Amino acid sequence: MNILIAIDSFKGSLTSAEAGEATAAGIRRAIPDAETEVVPLADGGEGTVDALVQATGGELIRTRVTGPLGEPVDAAYGILGDGITAVIEIAEACGLPLISETKRNPLKATSYGVGELILDAASRGARSLIVGLGGSATNDAGVGMLQALGCHFLDEMGEEVPRGGAALGAIRSADISALHPDIKNLDIQVACDVNNPLHGEQGAAHIYGPQKGATPKMVEELDDGLRNFAEVVKAELGKDIQEIPGAGAAGGLGAAFAGLLDAELRSGIELILDTIGLEEKVQQADYVITGEGRMDAQSSMGKAAMGVAGLAQKHGKPVIALAGSVSEEAAELNQLGVTAYFSVLKEVVTLEEAMAPETARRNLRIAAEQIFRLIGFSAKP
Repeated sequence: MNILIAIDSFKGSLTSAEAGEATAAGIRRAIPDAETEVVPLADGGEGTVDALVQATGGELIRTRVTGPLGEPVDAAYGILGDGITAVIEIAEACGLPLISETKRNPLKATSYGVGELILDAASRGARSLIVGLGGSATNDAGVGMLQALGCHFLDEMGEEVPRGGAALGAIRSADISALHPDIKNLDIQVACDVNNPLHGEQGAAHIYGPQKGATPKMVEELDDGLRNFAEVVKAELGKDIQEIPGAGAAGGLGAAFAGLLDAELRSGIELILDTIGLEEKVQQADYVITGEGRMDAQSSMGKAAMGVAGLAQKHGKPVIALAGSVSEEAAELNQLGVTAYFSVLKEVVTLEEAMAPETARRNLRIAAEQIFRLIGFSAKP
């Protein structure tokens, strides 16, 4: 019996790999000769680097880059098992957790460190790049990142604009001709699950600015700056970055990647599943196990577990989904590829107790064992 285990992280409790290993342990207790394969999973957000590095037998690289407020920060990214593909999470260099709530200010925050991560990866031989957007503290349209990569954005005096979202309104010319040569040949794919334009009521500043510390007045200033930046880029470079679906992601980094670095913006889970070759693994499996910390109506909206279920359904494989808790709305999942779903909780406990790593491991192990005791019994001649 070949069992594929691809479970998303139980956020705040277990990583994807830890959840998968606990499940595999339970299955082996029920069916000792079962062949289990654990594939760490992510959806392009937090945990993407770790999941892809583990899934491909890659290497984690640590380096020091410029943080969102200009201070040095230690950041990590991955080189995958093929040796030529790098994966980064932009939050490592410009994420909200890097700034205390009292100091968050997207007028000052810069994405410069993201460019430094990319350059470091290219210097180590990376020829393709996977980028996880999400958790950004910035609203600088990726100008900081582009400056780190060699691009120039000048004010009316012909001087390089400073870093941060406040500088967008001062840009009068854009020059990307000095883009670092290693970047010009880099194939970039970006995990992006939003469709926001760069500016306007649904743009980066209005939708995401407040959670980054922007006051209503700051939101208007940032939005004006994004509009100015888009107009300069269109006039100077002939690129219309405003209407690119996802341009407003991560404070406008979506526009910088897709519009100025010719990156492809893709569904996060589709990109991750393609990278780890999960479809081929699904085809070889007798059972597919997936899951996440909580299953509810939101689980059908592009999350990792549903991506796995979709592949399994495509190839006619039974899917068992495990979760810490399951809401009544999760019944919809049976129509979306999940054969059966189960909560792993065994008794009424506090949320804190349920999320304790050892408790979550034990509950997953027991649930998997009991499910596969039944499956093993049913499979007997």
